[in-house]
Amino acid sequence: MQWRGRRGSRNIEDRRGRRGGGMAVGGGGIGLILLLIVGWFFGVDMTPFVSQTGTAPQQTGEMSAADREAGAFVSVVLADTETIWSAIFQQELGRSYTPPVLVLYSGVTGSPCGGASGATGPFYCPLDRKIYLDTDFFVTMQRQLGAGGDFAAAYVVAHEVAHHVQDELGILGQVNRVRAQASAAESNALSIRIELQADCFSGIWARYADEALGTLDPGDVAEAMNAAKQIGDDMLQRNAGRVPMPHTFTHGTSAQRQRWFATGYQTGALDQCDTFGTDAL
Repeated sequence: MQWRGRRGSRNIEDRRGRRGGGMAVGGGGIGLILLLIVGWFFGVDMTPFVSQTGTAPQQTGEMSAADREAGAFVSVVLADTETIWSAIFQQELGRSYTPPVLVLYSGVTGSPCGGASGATGPFYCPLDRKIYLDTDFFVTMQRQLGAGGDFAAAYVVAHEVAHHVQDELGILGQVNRVRAQASAAESNALSIRIELQADCFSGIWARYADEALGTLDPGDVAEAMNAAKQIGDDMLQRNAGRVPMPHTFTHGTSAQRQRWFATGYQTGALDQCDTFGTDAL
């Protein structure tokens, strides 16, 4: 992905310079790592179940070169989403797009939707319309999930921005109101549709990042497709040593996530991302 030297977003809230007590994980081995990974992608904070954790010392001072580069990368990707979604909203919907703020943090931080930590992973909070991201997650993607590459990381940012797009369109609020009164199984089913639509919107972003901005390198789309595969609910449960249990899925299978990302990328059309109007997910 061609991102160096390009415009960054002003909608970044960088909390990494004022780090609080982070999570220091000790002695859990691969089982502990996979427990956290499952928490990351299922949107469940697993830290209460991690008995081997402790509180890390207060961290202050200069950020590393890798931290600064990760922040610059996220800023450029966010700026690209602003350019693309502003154009789509204006041209297709005749309205303005209000971009989200993206909070960079390290270790732990607070949000109106609850605490953000390594166990929650990246998420969008509709209560303050902000995205929360610890850039160390990109390292975990590469080393633990087998989803390396800069465009795989960009896909993560684009996916969370897509939840904000759903919020802007009124989809997220409507579905969350229904989920609040639904059974656990019904809520999970709706969550899958929300997540797959966000994957489809991410594919739309990838298409226009290529066509309008010319930022994609050969192999970038394959990186995003591989990331979608590695974070499917079925893949994550298998990697955690569990038999996949579809009734517990909240984000969709690997095949579903790849299919909907590809749909967005191939069509570039919002109306092709209607995951709520089809039985064929």
